[in-house]
Amino acid sequence: MAKKKEDSWRNRIVGEGDEDPEQLLANPDNWRVHPKAQQEPLGEILGEVGWVTRIIVNKTTGHVVDGHLRVQLALRRGEKSVPVTYVELTEDEEMLILATLDPISAMATTDTAKLDSILQGLKKTSELDLSWVRQKQIPFGTPKLQELDFTESAKRTLTVSCPEESFETVKRAIVLAVAEFADTAVY
Repeated sequence: MAKKKEDSWRNRIVGEGDEDPEQLLANPDNWRVHPKAQQEPLGEILGEVGWVTRIIVNKTTGHVVDGHLRVQLALRRGEKSVPVTYVELTEDEEMLILATLDPISAMATTDTAKLDSILQGLKKTSELDLSWVRQKQIPFGTPKLQELDFTESAKRTLTVSCPEESFETVKRAIVLAVAEFADTAVY
């Protein structure tokens, strides 16, 4: 049942501070897995710039709601403290945020011209390899999967970007998927 719409959004933030990452509790229901291909660039960015966003911790349960990888990297590096934002959520609200925060962010598309401009400027000021940034973006205006026309007469071109070490696995998965749904040979 939907709740009654309130006049303004409630502020669930109840504090902020710095905590020893050893004292933070990983959320046992965290469903995100952070591969090495994500860990390395985040560690490099934290190393070059430092903290620009806080770990979110639910005061009610003591669990991390967002920032598990940042905590993991801080522990690995031996950091003595990390910046934390405290929120006060029920256990059900915590699950809702845990389930939706990252997927909502992932719905964003990319204005490739603006991103390319930013990356070009960074080439002059940063020695970091940022090639992975461009490969992970969905161009602005890309239709959502449910908006695509998958009729039998439709002819489509698919471009996939993936890490070099995953190329053969991704290629094989696409070949198998296409073979299952089409009578066309794929090479």
